[in-house]
Amino acid sequence: MMEQRGAETGSTACRVFTFKDAKAPQESLRVCIPEVLDPQYGMYVWPCAVVLAQYLWFYRDQLRGRAVLELGAGVSLPGVVAARCGAEVILSDGSDKPMCLENCRRSCEANGLQDVTVLGLSWGDVSPGLLLLPKQDIVLGSDVFYDPEDFEDVLVTFVCLLRKNPKAQFWTTYQVRSSDWSIEALLHRWKLDCVTVPLADFDADQPELAGSTLPGNHSIQMMILTRRTEAE
Repeated sequence: MMEQRGAETGSTACRVFTFKDAKAPQESLRVCIPEVLDPQYGMYVWPCAVVLAQYLWFYRDQLRGRAVLELGAGVSLPGVVAARCGAEVILSDGSDKPMCLENCRRSCEANGLQDVTVLGLSWGDVSPGLLLLPKQDIVLGSDVFYDPEDFEDVLVTFVCLLRKNPKAQFWTTYQVRSSDWSIEALLHRWKLDCVTVPLADFDADQPELAGSTLPGNHSIQMMILTRRTEAE
């Protein structure tokens, strides 16, 4: 359930999402995500984020103790959910986007998360910060395939992370905006496999998730990217 409450400070409003389990009604997770009234895209919860967060909640038993990195975290709903489910989380956004990085910190504070690292990482930039990261088990990306100019940079960042853990997985949601946009050729170039997960498999095939009005009528896809095995 999502509530818009009067928890506002200046231009910040706290949006509450409540994730529930139809098979275990006694289990639920409530998170508060501060949204900033600012034109920068990273300041709001976007439809893809709620779908990815629902996937994390549905498979929460797989997260405890796992090393998780969110790329382009923005207001960090998926990363916050992962951390609340017991994952060891690093939130990242562009190193040139201090306001987005501040959003990440604000979301952690709003949810009592003190052990989450916030890091500036720019996609495609093989920086010391990226190379020095510890081994990651899961990489998260909510709507990171937004601009075709960024597609390869996002994949390059994931490929760099695979060097430390070839079995790492990239869990990502994508909003279909154009039938002409595709990452298939890039997946082949960087030797990656992609599996599309039906939304019905994790109770996300509905327009209103976690009590919110998102994802609405947007067409969202959930994908898991992995390193292609030699046999393939």
